[in-house]
Amino acid sequence: MDLQYYGGNCVSITYKGVRVVVDDNLADLGAKSVLRAEDVALFTSKHDKPAVEAKLLVELPGEYEVGDFSIVGVAARSHMDEESAGKMATMYKITAGELNVLVTGHVYPEISDSQLEAVGPVDIMVVPVGGMGYTLDAIGALKLIKEFEPKLVIPTHYSDKGINYPLPQADLDIALKELAMEPKERTTKLKVKAADLTDVAQLIILEKS
Repeated sequence: MDLQYYGGNCVSITYKGVRVVVDDNLADLGAKSVLRAEDVALFTSKHDKPAVEAKLLVELPGEYEVGDFSIVGVAARSHMDEESAGKMATMYKITAGELNVLVTGHVYPEISDSQLEAVGPVDIMVVPVGGMGYTLDAIGALKLIKEFEPKLVIPTHYSDKGINYPLPQADLDIALKELAMEPKERTTKLKVKAADLTDVAQLIILEKS
Protein backbone atom coordinates (compact mmCIF):
# COMPACT_ATOMS: atom_id res chain seq x y z
CA MET A 1 0.00 0.00 0.00
CA ASP A 2 1.23 3.50 -0.90
CA LEU A 3 0.11 6.74 0.76
CA GLN A 4 0.75 10.31 -0.40
CA TYR A 5 -0.21 13.73 0.97
CA TYR A 6 -1.14 16.77 -1.12
CA GLY A 7 -1.95 19.46 1.45
CA GLY A 8 -5.06 20.28 3.42
CA ASN A 9 -6.71 17.02 4.40
CA CYS A 10 -6.07 15.43 1.00
CA VAL A 11 -4.36 12.05 0.90
CA SER A 12 -4.26 9.21 -1.60
CA ILE A 13 -4.08 5.48 -0.90
CA THR A 14 -2.99 3.21 -3.73
CA TYR A 15 -3.21 -0.58 -3.76
CA LYS A 16 -2.95 -2.96 -6.73
CA GLY A 17 -3.40 -0.22 -9.28
CA VAL A 18 -6.49 1.40 -7.70
CA ARG A 19 -6.16 4.84 -6.11
CA VAL A 20 -8.50 6.24 -3.46
CA VAL A 21 -8.28 10.04 -3.01
CA VAL A 22 -9.73 11.56 0.16
CA ASP A 23 -10.84 15.19 0.51
CA ASP A 24 -9.51 16.67 -2.72
CA ASN A 25 -10.93 20.15 -2.26
CA LEU A 26 -7.51 21.55 -3.14
CA ALA A 27 -8.89 23.79 -5.91
CA ASP A 28 -10.99 25.58 -3.27
CA LEU A 29 -7.82 26.16 -1.23
CA GLY A 30 -5.80 27.75 -4.03
CA ALA A 31 -3.93 24.59 -5.01
CA LYS A 32 -4.22 22.13 -7.90
CA SER A 33 -6.65 19.22 -7.74
CA VAL A 34 -5.05 15.78 -7.95
CA LEU A 35 -8.22 13.79 -8.67
CA ARG A 36 -8.27 11.71 -11.86
CA ALA A 37 -11.16 10.08 -13.71
CA GLU A 38 -9.98 6.58 -12.77
CA ASP A 39 -9.81 7.40 -9.03
CA VAL A 40 -12.21 6.69 -6.19
CA ALA A 41 -13.08 9.99 -4.48
CA LEU A 42 -14.05 10.16 -0.79
CA PHE A 43 -15.16 13.30 1.06
CA THR A 44 -15.38 13.51 4.83
CA SER A 45 -17.53 16.67 4.86
CA LYS A 46 -19.48 19.06 2.65
CA HIS A 47 -17.61 20.01 -0.52
CA ASP A 48 -17.96 21.61 -3.91
CA LYS A 49 -18.43 19.32 -6.90
CA PRO A 50 -15.03 18.04 -8.13
CA ALA A 51 -13.88 19.32 -11.51
CA VAL A 52 -13.14 15.72 -12.54
CA GLU A 53 -15.84 13.05 -12.47
CA ALA A 54 -14.25 10.19 -10.55
CA LYS A 55 -14.96 6.49 -11.13
CA LEU A 56 -16.79 6.44 -7.79
CA LEU A 57 -17.76 9.35 -5.53
CA VAL A 58 -18.49 8.62 -1.86
CA GLU A 59 -19.63 11.34 0.52
CA LEU A 60 -21.97 9.60 2.97
CA PRO A 61 -21.73 6.88 5.61
CA GLY A 62 -22.14 3.31 4.35
CA GLU A 63 -20.21 0.31 3.07
CA TYR A 64 -18.55 0.31 -0.34
CA GLU A 65 -16.41 -2.13 -2.32
CA VAL A 66 -14.17 -1.18 -5.25
CA GLY A 67 -11.27 -3.23 -6.60
CA ASP A 68 -9.44 -4.69 -3.61
CA PHE A 69 -10.65 -1.89 -1.34
CA SER A 70 -13.31 -2.18 1.31
CA ILE A 71 -14.54 1.22 2.52
CA VAL A 72 -16.69 1.86 5.57
CA GLY A 73 -18.01 5.39 6.17
CA VAL A 74 -18.96 6.09 9.79
CA ALA A 75 -21.06 9.13 10.71
CA ALA A 76 -19.54 11.50 13.27
CA ARG A 77 -20.22 14.94 14.67
CA SER A 78 -18.46 17.66 12.72
CA HIS A 79 -15.80 19.64 14.56
CA MET A 80 -17.45 22.83 13.30
CA ASP A 81 -20.88 21.77 14.50
CA GLU A 82 -22.76 24.19 16.69
CA GLU A 83 -25.00 22.29 19.07
CA SER A 84 -28.14 23.34 17.22
CA ALA A 85 -26.79 22.96 13.69
CA GLY A 86 -26.43 19.19 13.66
CA LYS A 87 -23.63 19.21 11.10
CA MET A 88 -22.19 15.79 10.43
CA ALA A 89 -18.96 14.45 9.01
CA THR A 90 -17.91 11.00 7.82
CA MET A 91 -14.89 9.08 9.00
CA TYR A 92 -13.62 6.48 6.53
CA LYS A 93 -12.02 3.17 7.33
CA ILE A 94 -10.28 2.02 4.16
CA THR A 95 -9.12 -1.60 4.08
CA ALA A 96 -6.83 -3.15 1.48
CA GLY A 97 -4.92 -6.38 1.97
CA GLU A 98 -4.01 -6.66 5.64
CA LEU A 99 -4.03 -2.92 6.37
CA ASN A 100 -6.78 -0.71 7.80
CA VAL A 101 -6.49 3.06 7.28
CA LEU A 102 -8.72 5.51 9.17
CA VAL A 103 -9.14 9.03 7.77
CA THR A 104 -10.94 11.00 10.47
CA GLY A 105 -11.60 14.28 8.69
CA HIS A 106 -12.77 17.31 10.67
CA VAL A 107 -14.58 15.50 13.47
CA TYR A 108 -15.34 16.45 17.04
CA PRO A 109 -12.91 14.64 19.37
CA GLU A 110 -15.57 12.76 21.31
CA ILE A 111 -16.11 9.25 19.92
CA SER A 112 -18.78 6.85 21.13
CA ASP A 113 -18.37 3.14 21.77
CA SER A 114 -20.63 2.40 18.79
CA GLN A 115 -18.39 4.47 16.51
CA LEU A 116 -15.29 2.70 17.83
CA GLU A 117 -16.96 -0.62 17.16
CA ALA A 118 -18.04 0.43 13.65
CA VAL A 119 -14.47 1.44 12.77
CA GLY A 120 -12.78 -1.55 14.40
CA PRO A 121 -9.00 -2.12 14.31
CA VAL A 122 -6.88 0.73 12.89
CA ASP A 123 -3.34 0.31 11.57
CA ILE A 124 -2.82 3.76 10.05
CA MET A 125 -4.62 6.90 11.19
CA VAL A 126 -4.72 10.11 9.13
CA VAL A 127 -5.77 13.00 11.38
CA PRO A 128 -5.79 16.82 11.10
CA VAL A 129 -3.86 18.86 13.70
CA GLY A 130 -4.25 22.49 12.56
CA GLY A 131 -6.95 23.50 15.04
CA MET A 132 -7.85 27.19 15.41
CA GLY A 133 -11.53 26.26 15.72
CA TYR A 134 -11.66 24.88 12.19
CA THR A 135 -10.54 21.33 12.80
CA LEU A 136 -8.85 19.13 15.39
CA ASP A 137 -5.83 20.57 17.12
CA ALA A 138 -3.04 18.35 18.42
CA ILE A 139 -4.79 17.85 21.77
CA GLY A 140 -7.98 16.70 20.06
CA ALA A 141 -6.00 14.53 17.67
CA LEU A 142 -4.22 12.91 20.62
CA LYS A 143 -7.57 12.05 22.19
CA LEU A 144 -8.56 10.19 19.02
CA ILE A 145 -5.18 8.47 18.82
CA LYS A 146 -5.69 7.13 22.35
CA GLU A 147 -9.20 5.94 21.45
CA PHE A 148 -8.37 4.19 18.16
CA GLU A 149 -4.83 3.04 19.10
CA PRO A 150 -3.34 3.09 15.58
CA LYS A 151 0.14 1.76 14.83
CA LEU A 152 1.04 4.65 12.51
CA VAL A 153 -0.16 8.26 12.78
CA ILE A 154 -0.05 10.70 9.83
CA PRO A 155 -0.87 14.35 10.66
CA THR A 156 -2.55 16.61 8.08
CA HIS A 157 -4.15 20.06 7.75
CA TYR A 158 -1.38 22.15 9.32
CA SER A 159 0.06 25.51 8.22
CA ASP A 160 1.19 25.50 4.58
CA LYS A 161 2.18 28.51 2.46
CA GLY A 162 0.78 26.78 -0.62
CA ILE A 163 -2.71 26.34 0.87
CA ASN A 164 -5.22 29.15 1.47
CA TYR A 165 -7.05 27.83 4.51
CA PRO A 166 -10.32 29.49 5.58
CA LEU A 167 -8.64 30.03 8.96
CA PRO A 168 -4.89 30.06 9.72
CA GLN A 169 -3.69 26.65 10.87
CA ALA A 170 -1.09 25.76 13.48
CA ASP A 171 2.47 25.03 12.42
CA LEU A 172 3.39 21.36 12.25
CA ASP A 173 6.29 21.81 14.68
CA ILE A 174 3.94 23.23 17.32
CA ALA A 175 1.47 20.40 16.78
CA LEU A 176 4.22 17.79 17.13
CA LYS A 177 5.28 19.23 20.49
CA GLU A 178 1.71 18.95 21.75
CA LEU A 179 1.39 15.41 20.40
CA ALA A 180 4.65 14.54 22.21
CA MET A 181 5.55 12.13 19.40
CA GLU A 182 8.86 12.12 17.58
CA PRO A 183 8.56 11.48 13.83
CA LYS A 184 9.88 8.08 12.86
CA GLU A 185 10.22 9.08 9.21
CA ARG A 186 9.66 11.93 6.75
CA THR A 187 8.82 10.91 3.20
CA THR A 188 6.81 12.02 0.15
CA LYS A 189 5.47 8.50 -0.42
CA LEU A 190 4.87 5.98 2.32
CA LYS A 191 5.10 2.35 1.24
CA VAL A 192 3.83 0.17 4.06
CA LYS A 193 3.19 -3.51 4.69
CA ALA A 194 1.53 -5.08 7.70
CA ALA A 195 4.84 -6.69 8.64
CA ASP A 196 6.40 -3.20 9.00
CA LEU A 197 4.13 -2.22 11.88
CA THR A 198 4.84 -2.46 15.60
CA ASP A 199 2.56 -2.40 18.64
CA VAL A 200 3.87 1.03 19.62
CA ALA A 201 2.25 3.98 17.79
CA GLN A 202 4.72 5.75 15.49
CA LEU A 203 4.43 9.12 13.77
CA ILE A 204 5.12 9.51 10.06
CA ILE A 205 5.39 12.92 8.38
CA LEU A 206 4.09 12.65 4.83
CA GLU A 207 5.61 15.60 3.01
CA LYS A 208 3.53 17.17 0.26
CA SER A 209 3.78 15.46 -3.14
